[in-house]
Amino acid sequence: MAKLSIFDRRRQRVRTSIRKRGGERPRLSVHRSGRHIYAQVIDDAAGRTVASASSIDKDVKGPDGKKGVGATVQSAQEVGRRVAERARAAGVTQVVFDRGGFLFHGRVKALADAAREGGLEF
Repeated sequence: MAKLSIFDRRRQRVRTSIRKRGGERPRLSVHRSGRHIYAQVIDDAAGRTVASASSIDKDVKGPDGKKGVGATVQSAQEVGRRVAERARAAGVTQVVFDRGGFLFHGRVKALADAAREGGLEF
């Protein structure tokens, strides 16, 4: 078996923690690439995605007004607001935050804070 990277070990640790304390709540999963940020609310019991948003969406505007702009804190905040709005429309108000292997700062933290402001509880 190959040795796991630091990122993969962190991801496993986070996912194990979520399984222990998550209970019946859906999971707000975040993926951050170099260019974009993605968020989705996943119902693991049903095995389906309830709501999603990303910085690739055509209606997400960056700080300079361009559409589809990616890797900025402002676009991460917009994605957080949108995923919260779409999750509430689907009837989800309480989630467990799954940051994956990403550290909780910068764009990931901005997305989480915006989702909280948007009405999601975690």
